Amino acid sequence: MVDFAQEEADAHRGFIASLKPGVVAKADGSVAFDADAGAFLDGPAPPTAHAGLWQHSRLTSLQGLFEVTDGIYQVRGLDLANLTIVEGRRGIIVIDTLTTAETAAAALGLYRAHRGDRPVTGVVLTHPHADHFGGIAAVLAAGAGDVPVLAPEGFLEHAVSENVYVGPAMGRRSGFMYGSLLPVTPDGHVGCGLGPRLASGSIALAAPTDSVTRTGETRVIDGVEMEFQLTPGSEAPAEMNILLPRHRALCLAENAVHTLHNIVTLRGAEVRDARLWACYLTEALSLFTGRVDVAFATHHWPTWGAERIEAFLSGQRDVYAYLHDQTVRLINRGLTPKEIAEELVLPPALDAQPSTRGYYGSLSHNVKGIYQRYLGWYDANPAHLWDLPPRAEGEHWVRLLGGADAAVNHAAALVAGGATDNLRFAATLLNHVVFAEPSAGAARKLLAEVYTRLGHGAENATWRNIYLTGAREVVDGPRAAPRGGGRGLLAALSVSQQLESLAIRVDGPQAWDLDLRIDWHLLDHDDTSAGGWWHARLHHGVLVHRRGDAPDPAAALTLTLTRPQLAGLLGTRRLDGIDHTGDLGVLQRLLEVLEAPDHEFAIVTP
Repeated sequence: MVDFAQEEADAHRGFIASLKPGVVAKADGSVAFDADAGAFLDGPAPPTAHAGLWQHSRLTSLQGLFEVTDGIYQVRGLDLANLTIVEGRRGIIVIDTLTTAETAAAALGLYRAHRGDRPVTGVVLTHPHADHFGGIAAVLAAGAGDVPVLAPEGFLEHAVSENVYVGPAMGRRSGFMYGSLLPVTPDGHVGCGLGPRLASGSIALAAPTDSVTRTGETRVIDGVEMEFQLTPGSEAPAEMNILLPRHRALCLAENAVHTLHNIVTLRGAEVRDARLWACYLTEALSLFTGRVDVAFATHHWPTWGAERIEAFLSGQRDVYAYLHDQTVRLINRGLTPKEIAEELVLPPALDAQPSTRGYYGSLSHNVKGIYQRYLGWYDANPAHLWDLPPRAEGEHWVRLLGGADAAVNHAAALVAGGATDNLRFAATLLNHVVFAEPSAGAARKLLAEVYTRLGHGAENATWRNIYLTGAREVVDGPRAAPRGGGRGLLAALSVSQQLESLAIRVDGPQAWDLDLRIDWHLLDHDDTSAGGWWHARLHHGVLVHRRGDAPDPAAALTLTLTRPQLAGLLGTRRLDGIDHTGDLGVLQRLLEVLEAPDHEFAIVTP
């Protein structure tokens, strides 16, 4: 049994006050975040939740303003992540800005209610995940004049690639991973592992005004000195730890938190490098040991005391190094991802540490991510080289088993047995039935029961959310989770990135026979000193663009506009205030072959 006594003490330490009531509202009166909904977690764990996950979720649900050390404060429990405040000479530096403007404004309001109405004099973004930058509009609005925004090199590029290019698909998958549509109840949503819940509301992105490019660089913002350790390829493609020497405090971004993290995240993202992650934590131990008395992250609660910080970082380092090294060892023995996930276990000393338990990442899906990073999706078995798609495969299995009724009866016998392995196979079998015969009501009902039982037994919060969301959707059908506004992201994109966001929406077959040329004359470009001309051509179903310093004589249409107008055109398809020369029909033909993303595509049904 994991001992949570020290975690309990650390999670409560430094508490000043909570937001009362703990409900953050949007402008239209709807709820962006409800911190009071998880009050039931103060009770004992019910049969519908894993006891360890219940206890961990209780600690992550604690909300309020906390003092980390003199001059450093955190607002926790009002979003998935934390908002950290460092007091400077004239105002405050905010480290990470939560997911939405609504929760960021509430967090700043709570701080100011107890520490005074200090302006924001600087923003530091540790990495490009939306729960760390999405609330920046509210933070900058609370600033005093021009506020510097500092981030690691590559921040904007990776924020765009993750949140814009594949944002619709990732958003749909995130609804499962974070359980956004689940009721917050003892048999429903109890947490996300990293924090209580993902907030909804207005999301924005701001381009950094300054970037950190190497480990050891320093900055002084509003009298506060910061020293940086770059950690690209760890928890994010661009990320950094921050030492605050005067405070003897270390911000670990999301590189060391109080759970096993993801090597491959279930919402979908670039696979992380477990070996490199472990190396960065070794480097952090070398760089910062003896220089810090408190270490805090952008999730969970701090760790105090030099010896405990060293033990915490060492444990985090060891778990990623062990997963990496042992997975590679088993790869070279010929084991496949599924086989490695079943065989590999953590050493007892690591398994007993609360900070290495799988409340967010899991050993099972992490070792599959390590395999994927080295060898890709194919496990070398020819039978898996050209699998049938789910519906066709399901039809074959159902015929083989003698029809849907026979398959459901067999699955029901497995479920009655109650063993976890029986439930796992029942899920596989019933999934085939549902994809083969979508109208099979008995199969859907039983599959929902199987998913529910697997979810209630899961120690991992994201697995629980995925299973329980799947149980609802297999019965009720697809439903999109609440999404933040995308225009706040589009406005931060460069011209090139905005045109690329068009290219990935072109329905290739519909555009095979088109040959369209459009010039975009940007009046306020910032992508190059070569000029504000951008030439785009749709040909062979591919939309390509290039910069230029003069008009393209072959262009059939020229649009003269600003970057905000370009973002508006892409979002609304309206030419509000945009000047043009040439044939507007060219733009119309382009717009006609752009496919709108589907935010409710089916996942657990065909």
